[in-house]
Amino acid sequence: MAIVSFPSSILKVTNLAKSFGGVKAINDVSFIVREGTVTGLIGPNGAGKSSVVNAISGFTRVDRGVVELAGHDITNQAPHRIAARGLIRSFQIARELQKLTVLENMMVAPFQQLGESPWRALISRRAVMREEREHLAAAVDWLQMFNLFPLRDEYAGNLSGGQKKLLELARALMAKPKVVLLDEPMAGVNPTLAKTLQGYISRLRDQGVTFLLIEHNLSVVEAICDHVVVLAEGAVLAEGQMNELRETEEVISAYLGG
Repeated sequence: MAIVSFPSSILKVTNLAKSFGGVKAINDVSFIVREGTVTGLIGPNGAGKSSVVNAISGFTRVDRGVVELAGHDITNQAPHRIAARGLIRSFQIARELQKLTVLENMMVAPFQQLGESPWRALISRRAVMREEREHLAAAVDWLQMFNLFPLRDEYAGNLSGGQKKLLELARALMAKPKVVLLDEPMAGVNPTLAKTLQGYISRLRDQGVTFLLIEHNLSVVEAICDHVVVLAEGAVLAEGQMNELRETEEVISAYLGG
């Protein structure tokens, strides 16, 4: 009998709970994200998706539960510390550095750059310059992949909504993330660019990048997600592949509306 091997979990959420007043926004949520996969987080409005994402990425402190990234407990750590650990997130409305150029947005993304230390910049100038050349080469590669290289000298604030989404994803990848968390990446994007973005995510997954994403477009979820977690009223209602979940009575009742 052949032995089937599954990717190891890179992100593990266990019994996460958060209340705002008397409202349980997150109610004992547990799931895992496997390395090199795309995991979708779906559910009706008010299901707790944003609360879970904010808790995982450190923007909301939880009352109880554990979030582990690559075996490290990151529960309730500050967002910048979680990002430095390798969990990079985007937002539903892109948060580009508007007054910097597209290329400058890319160049500030890598963590713990040698040039950030004035002392090291003085005594290790060659190393700093070598690292900067490496970052520049990586930035150019990503911008070319996302067809943003012709806009490299444009202020990021002047980009279209779809271009800002692409820049946010490219900038996330500059940080060499363990997990990329995407909050509604297709929101506000025209259908053609949404299809392109969908293709990028699938291609990056095939190259080993791990994604956790919130998405309302179920056809996109079914096309690119290896695993889907359905939330309802702050709790996990069901898990599985989208084509299976479409036939699940609880999911149909709570989310798909029959």
